[in-house]
Amino acid sequence: MFNPIELLPGAISEIFSSVADTGILTLSDRYGLMAATLKDNLAEEERQAIDRILRSVRRGKILISSQ
Repeated sequence: MFNPIELLPGAISEIFSSVADTGILTLSDRYGLMAATLKDNLAEEERQAIDRILRSVRRGKILISSQ
């Protein structure tokens, strides 16, 4: 069977901070965002942070890295 995906506490704020500083969304950041979106009890502020990241990617303000 599959192992459940667990997100570390504070991971979303760390991803948000890292992406805001560098302007790059890494592969590990994307896996963290995927794990967060699969979580049923995500806090509203975390959901908003994820939405802001994805909106910035869509607008081209954040680049996606393959590494």
